[in-house]
Amino acid sequence: MARKITVLIVDDSALIRQMLTSILSSDPEIQVVGAAPDALKAREMIKRLNPDVITLDIEMPKMNGIDFLRKIMTLRPMPVVMISTLTQKGADITLQALEIGAVDYVAKPQQDVQRSLEDKAREIIKKVKTAAGARISPLDEIDRDVKSLPRDVDPIKDNRVEMIVVGASTGGVEAIRTVLGRLPENMPPIFIVQHMPKQFTGTFSKRLNTMCSMQVQEAEDFTVARPGNVYIAPGDMHLRIARSKGELVCRLVDGNPVSGHIPSVDVLFDSASHVSPEKTIGVMLSGMGRDGSEGMFKLKQSGAYNLGQDEPSCVVYGMPKAAFERGAIHKQLDLKKIAGELISLCENNGETSE
Repeated sequence: MARKITVLIVDDSALIRQMLTSILSSDPEIQVVGAAPDALKAREMIKRLNPDVITLDIEMPKMNGIDFLRKIMTLRPMPVVMISTLTQKGADITLQALEIGAVDYVAKPQQDVQRSLEDKAREIIKKVKTAAGARISPLDEIDRDVKSLPRDVDPIKDNRVEMIVVGASTGGVEAIRTVLGRLPENMPPIFIVQHMPKQFTGTFSKRLNTMCSMQVQEAEDFTVARPGNVYIAPGDMHLRIARSKGELVCRLVDGNPVSGHIPSVDVLFDSASHVSPEKTIGVMLSGMGRDGSEGMFKLKQSGAYNLGQDEPSCVVYGMPKAAFERGAIHKQLDLKKIAGELISLCENNGETSE
């Protein structure tokens, strides 16, 4: 019999600790080995119990979740799933946690938390299981990467690419920052779907905008897409690309989840395949699941050139793997090399540098 995934729950609410214990223990592959009310107790339990995964509340007494996460990722890097509130403050702190190295998060509203967690039982179990197999980077490695982001990148010359479309999920916050932070300000417009709730995507866009040469914004319906701009799909709408009066425009579409998600990478990639695929580059970054693999395959068949993040550099090699196995990806690269490849492709009419 395979060894169970061991989990330590860290939350100052006795009710939340009890509920998470019940939810996670309902899965035969998971064993909750302990529950701590604060970071100080959790630190002792980590040493004694050596769990595979921690679920960590953001707001706690004695030491907040972010400070404790920094200590974990510095002294004993391990998979952490944050439990955060669906508020502006919660969004900002959660994104900080993902940048520090948390694998994922579960968002809870401030009202009726009990029902909310019960409704999210499958999501919580799935995210903990995914976290158990995630690649975890020590905080000093993440900090080195941020510090190594170039202050100025030479503009691309004679760009022949009309747009770049990007899909990401678990691990995508760090991956998107790594790619965009290495690109010059005059890149063709970039459209991104990152699986994230609507309360988080605006904050995500604003944080990225402070870290990149390009202008990053949450996409709005009928926005004309311009070079030097990045458009992030809002968390509750599908993002499609259309052409109006000769110009690329963002179209936001309400509707049901596609490939299990709204926004969906498949929807974005499919729309690009109908606009100017021969002048499009597709990019698949770290993520859980299969969203985007079919849309990316259609992009490739239509004439686009597609890149995928390679397995060793992914937090979760799910979406890139699904696209690669589907035959949708031309070339897999280490995360830190993707920006350089995009620059080269833009300057060489979308043709591979190999």
